[in-house]
Amino acid sequence: MITLPALLQENFCIAPPKAAEVAALFREDYLEKGDYFLRQGQMVRKLAFPRIGHLRGWAPTADKDVTQWIFTPGYFVADLNPLFFATPARWNIQALENCQLWTLPEEHYLRMGELIPNWETLEKEFLARCFMTLEDRVFSLLSLSARERYEALLAFKPGLFESVPLHYLASMLGMTPETMSRIRKRDNSGT
Repeated sequence: MITLPALLQENFCIAPPKAAEVAALFREDYLEKGDYFLRQGQMVRKLAFPRIGHLRGWAPTADKDVTQWIFTPGYFVADLNPLFFATPARWNIQALENCQLWTLPEEHYLRMGELIPNWETLEKEFLARCFMTLEDRVFSLLSLSARERYEALLAFKPGLFESVPLHYLASMLGMTPETMSRIRKRDNSGT
């Protein structure tokens, strides 16, 4: 199992001694299945890395709930609006199962520049990698078929299909649950 200092080294390129120092600023939080890390409209300014469990970022629309992202262990969890722009959260972030999180409240996040002299550069590089992931996701939604999007997610994160309800994955991939069901049925029948 990955440690918080290792996650900080991997995501922010923080040297090991400093990563341990920064890790001490995080607190361990627990969410039960169905609990919210953040609700749409809140001004909660924090970020987290799940240690155990999956969370769902979602928002309601006029006719359905849309899953924006599934947060998996080791991946950054936040709504950037309250964290960086002091505006209300756009997303609900909800535990899909019992979760353990390493959470960094805003007051500690603001101290990162004091602890790490080149924090602005490291933060910018991290956010640029997040933006590239978002660009890839938008491009896949625009250019790939439903089957290709399904296959790409299955290749990238096969465990999601055993631990996350399929209708949430279908929503995240921009397809109906019925379309995903047909794709999976064809795969299982070998056609």
